[in-house]
Amino acid sequence: MSLRLLPIVCATSFPCSSHSTFRRIASFEHHGRQPCLPPRIRCSGQPLLRRSANYQPTLWTDDYIQSLTSDHSMEEQNATRISNLEKEVVKLIQEEKKLEDQLHLIDHLQQLGVAYHFKDDIKDVLGSIHGSLEDTSMLLKDNLHATALLFRLLRENGFDVYEDMFSRFKDEKGHLKTCLQLQTKGMLSLYEASYLGMEGEFVLIEAMDFTTKHLKKLMEEGSLEPRFREHVAHALELPLNWRMERIHTRWFIETYQSEATMSPLLLELAKLDFNLIQSMHKRELKEVSRWWTDLGLAQRLPFSRDRLMENYLWTVGWAFEPQFWSFREMQTKLVSLISVIDDVYDVYGTLDELELFTNVVDRWDVNAIDKLPGYMKLCFLVVFNMASDAGYRVMKEKGLDIIPYLKRAWADVCKSYLVEARWYHHGSTPKLGEYLDNAWTSVSSPLLLTHAYCMSEDLTAEALPNICKYQDFVRRSSMLYRLYNDLATSKAEVSRGDAPKSIQCYKHEKSVSEDVAREKLRELIRVNWRALNGDRTSSSPLEEYLKRVAINIPRMAQFLYEHGDGYGTPDGETKNQIVLLFIQPIEL
Repeated sequence: MSLRLLPIVCATSFPCSSHSTFRRIASFEHHGRQPCLPPRIRCSGQPLLRRSANYQPTLWTDDYIQSLTSDHSMEEQNATRISNLEKEVVKLIQEEKKLEDQLHLIDHLQQLGVAYHFKDDIKDVLGSIHGSLEDTSMLLKDNLHATALLFRLLRENGFDVYEDMFSRFKDEKGHLKTCLQLQTKGMLSLYEASYLGMEGEFVLIEAMDFTTKHLKKLMEEGSLEPRFREHVAHALELPLNWRMERIHTRWFIETYQSEATMSPLLLELAKLDFNLIQSMHKRELKEVSRWWTDLGLAQRLPFSRDRLMENYLWTVGWAFEPQFWSFREMQTKLVSLISVIDDVYDVYGTLDELELFTNVVDRWDVNAIDKLPGYMKLCFLVVFNMASDAGYRVMKEKGLDIIPYLKRAWADVCKSYLVEARWYHHGSTPKLGEYLDNAWTSVSSPLLLTHAYCMSEDLTAEALPNICKYQDFVRRSSMLYRLYNDLATSKAEVSRGDAPKSIQCYKHEKSVSEDVAREKLRELIRVNWRALNGDRTSSSPLEEYLKRVAINIPRMAQFLYEHGDGYGTPDGETKNQIVLLFIQPIEL
């Protein structure tokens, strides 16, 4: 990614300082690039040269988004048909059937993206099974597939279940029996279940390696039936627990319709529901696009990433269901603003300016903005107004004051940005632990989750002060987001002169190769997923909602950064999936 220098007129109130003129250029020389010159601070209105990352312009203009259309009369017909199909599915769930068939039905409803219609019915069925789990587990005997599927569904839905369910599949030495390899379908189910393992569940850690090795061998041998082979390839590419739900739903619907055991009832419901939700998402997109265009921040601050469509994609990955429309609206606005502020700290602002901006945010004093240069005044006012608007909504509806929590979250993220800016300006490379202690905040998830919690419909006066009790869960989610981000973007960011990322920190600390450092990050990803899996049970709707969003944040990060920086450079797989999710309906 090339850089250019932007001449900006220095505000007369900006203090003249030589401290912020020091920049590291060694990384540019190492990569054979023209080094980015340090900003030259001038007094008396002379030019100030700044960096720019030359981000791609948006692929999705407001004119294009506003042109997206839906057939409202067809939507009404489909909604009526969906309502009738729902009644048929409820009967199907409630009718008596074999345990394995019941598990398959629930699994298909989840993967087809329609389980939210039957949340209470599914909870009732799984609750009944969980209530007699020991007897149920014994009924399954040596059926590895059904046992692993039961384990996955229970843990996905927040029920306490442990790896001793698999004790009968171990040999006398405590390892998984070699003969299990003959249960090919069971191998795939155990593979998916293993990615829901918690820290200390060594049988599931062994199962992950055991099943991965065996399934890869089957793929190499070419002995699998074609449709099952497609499922195995999909799973080996990425386990179900790590996938962005909505993207997987689109894939699964297309695959499910050619399955021999396909239910026409479920398939019709899934297709109609997907298209109806897609139409709803189009309308939401139009609203937030109008807001972003009217705000004019992308035009006033052209150094920043203009990513309204991608920001909306993030929020759909976190909570796609119709009832969360208000969540998506607020979070899209929030992510759009976070992206701009992040670029101010990473690319555009001088260290003196960043110190001033962080102080103003920490004080939350709109009267102090006179000290800021013009572009920062704009940024702070948008932050201040957005938090005030959120606070007004909650105060009006619930009589609760969430502003102190939003202020603290904004101050924390700006302070973490400033730490990274100081590392960059001072040419420092922290140790990995020091970097991650700051980076889980700078990745912005705590700010996002604070807004999600404070603006939840289920928020109560008793629950508001308890937000701090979820810090460990938030930290694990945020750490995963950071690690996925760094694996994809660190090369480009370091090459343009940004602060060192986790890979560079570990390389520097341990004097190891980049391959070794990347493997260290992949192991940290596995560790943090096991920790996140360890606390999926919920005692209230608010807790369930927060944890679900927290789990979906790293899933979205994995998707966007799987093939490089799918956010900064979104013209590849990100664009393809946006078309499938928001523009192109499924053929009925």
